[in-house]
Amino acid sequence: MHDETEAETRTNRILPVLQAAGWGKAEGSRIREELICPGRIMSGGKRGKSLSCDYVLMHKGHKLAVLEAKRAGLSHRNGVGQAKDYAGRLGARFAYASNGLAWYAIDMDSGAEGDMALPFPSPDELWQRTFSVNNFWRERFGAVEFETDGGKWEPRYYQHKAIMAVLEAIAKGDRRILLTLATGTGKTSIAFQIAWKLFQSKWNLTGEPVRRPRILFLADRNILADQAYNSFSAFPNDAVTRIDPDAIRKNRGKPPKNASLFFTIFQTFMTGEGEPIYTQYPPDFFDFIVIDECHRGGANDEGEWRALLEYFEPAVQLGLTATPKRKHNADTYAYFGEPVYTYALRDGIEDGFLTPFKVRQMASTIDEYVYHPEDEVISGEVNIGDGFREQDFNTRLIIPQRELSRVKEFMGQIDQRQKTLVFCATQDHAALVRDLINQVKTSANPNYCHRVTAEDGEVGNQHLRDFQDNDKTIPTILTTSQKLSTGVDARNVRHIVLMRPIRSMIEFKQIIGRGTRTYDGKDFFTIWDFVKAHENFNDPEWDGEPLEPEPPRETRPKPEGQDTEGDPIDHTGDGSDAGEDDAPREKIVITLSDGKARAIAYLASTSYWSADGRPISAAQFLERLFGDLAKMIPDEDTLRNVWSDPDNREHFLGQLLDRGYDQDRLDDMRRLIDAPDSDLFDVLSYILFTNPPKSRKTRAETVKTARMDGFQGEMRELVVNILNAYAKGGESELATQKLGRYLTARYGSIGEGKAKLGDLNFIKDAYKTMQARLYAP
Repeated sequence: MHDETEAETRTNRILPVLQAAGWGKAEGSRIREELICPGRIMSGGKRGKSLSCDYVLMHKGHKLAVLEAKRAGLSHRNGVGQAKDYAGRLGARFAYASNGLAWYAIDMDSGAEGDMALPFPSPDELWQRTFSVNNFWRERFGAVEFETDGGKWEPRYYQHKAIMAVLEAIAKGDRRILLTLATGTGKTSIAFQIAWKLFQSKWNLTGEPVRRPRILFLADRNILADQAYNSFSAFPNDAVTRIDPDAIRKNRGKPPKNASLFFTIFQTFMTGEGEPIYTQYPPDFFDFIVIDECHRGGANDEGEWRALLEYFEPAVQLGLTATPKRKHNADTYAYFGEPVYTYALRDGIEDGFLTPFKVRQMASTIDEYVYHPEDEVISGEVNIGDGFREQDFNTRLIIPQRELSRVKEFMGQIDQRQKTLVFCATQDHAALVRDLINQVKTSANPNYCHRVTAEDGEVGNQHLRDFQDNDKTIPTILTTSQKLSTGVDARNVRHIVLMRPIRSMIEFKQIIGRGTRTYDGKDFFTIWDFVKAHENFNDPEWDGEPLEPEPPRETRPKPEGQDTEGDPIDHTGDGSDAGEDDAPREKIVITLSDGKARAIAYLASTSYWSADGRPISAAQFLERLFGDLAKMIPDEDTLRNVWSDPDNREHFLGQLLDRGYDQDRLDDMRRLIDAPDSDLFDVLSYILFTNPPKSRKTRAETVKTARMDGFQGEMRELVVNILNAYAKGGESELATQKLGRYLTARYGSIGEGKAKLGDLNFIKDAYKTMQARLYAP
């Protein structure tokens, strides 16, 4: 029994017990192993610790229980902590732990727990314990399988929880439902699966499965409506329709009604000659309405936007939002109520479903400006001593050299082949920045950078579609003012450049969300912050659990929404108008004196993502690293012994990775202590023991000139080659697996290398001896 593996325990002891209880055999029941999350994205394609549940027990579409298994030689209680964690994440009512000999049960709702005797409860028993009150629609929804596109799509754990939470609310008769999920977590996929279950089960407002439901998907931008429309392709063609000006025009001014799923934007619905288009539908026409990005207008208590939803009052209305806080969108929460499920940005990053980020804070000598007559006024009026702050630039005051200096600063530091979004103050500013980027770029392609704003119309939309296409590299950079702050599903964005102040926390979160989508080889993205937007991270509203709702405030009336192809009004609820440009007025344009323009300088600092959901400064990161290292490395000799052996070094780096210190962050530490050409050993030695770092070249030369005893002939030449590779490429060139590559590169094969140098163990010993000498004091 003590020699029994966990796999044997599961196969021979645990699985037969579950099957005897009917799991996996009773109709509607399933036993599955589930990868809950892949682990936080690290540099070099690595991941933090993943979470996987041994057994998830499902019945009628619901995850009722989890079971964590341990091998028979261990205590069954060893799995209790994991079982509770997994049940909490997956939303299962019951958690179990077992070693196949003894069993432990936890009721996550009542808190009751303790050892249990077999037999294990059946699917129907756990169903009755979980749902004491029968519900017709819960059973029908559970009978409909997810649409997985032939097994290509599998809901992530939080998506499953969100879908089931909404369906449960519908089954209970709720009419206003809210989901709060971070940008990039798949809100459209969630909406699709909910619609699929409603459609296939024939749920509708009559309460009887006599017809398919009529479902409306409402957005406030065409790109969002189009993305959703395209994502619903699994439905029959005649079940899906787009309500747009062309369709209405072709139908003699009447909107389409012969379908099950309708997609449109608020602006289209609110237009029309005399009465708005939406009034051509009876109030009870739609059974279910999905309001995408509902914080931006759908639930605001402001005229027709709110009136539209109130007109369709009989329908069940689901609001989707990425903004969990209530201060600037209190009316959204007042209208929909508490979210039935919330999945925050920090959860997505820590789980590994979203990409972490760095923040480069770009302070400069011209963040503010005071007019002096040595500078030339090109247009407008200004008095000596007039001062201007960030919010004045490119709205009241334009200084082209200032914008050029910012463009040169970030263009000089980024990989110019990586896709980048630049957020500007106005459409005119976006045009200026576009031109400046194209003037300083290294690419010869004239389409390298384009502007995408309301003024650019369909041409701009085509640039956006090309930018979103991951197979295309042009355009590489897009500039915008408001239009791209939401709804841009471009997975490979590596840089977000902020060249205008961020008006609200909602907008800030939306902009950050442009970079969080994952992509192969994308370990992180960088926010280039010229406008002190990083101060938003210090706001308690940045991330975390929702606050209690505040009552809606009265706000001044806002102008009519723009046309269907333009940028919408940004209803942030903070009383500000976030339209593209303010009323036209002459702007002050100034050319700096030559000396002042050349004197512009930047001071950059970096912040890093931390597990508590807030970026921390490099100094805080260094302090945290010191604390963790001190627990692992008690003295210099220990560090040297660990680092000198390639196998021990690899294990130690793995321990650092588990604590969140990936290669990219450790490389940043080299730059932070001004030792970019030093071995990581020297960086850690400096942090722990304040030893001055040596360069890799110095270490390699010391061995080559004074520590080559015992290395003769071919072995000596091989060692010299390895030391040269180390000096150039760093400690990764000394990994255990590199030795075979060195032998193959030099001699054609490992066998030929052995013929020249001797026994493989002899070669390995020489490889380790060289490294011990490399790190010797």
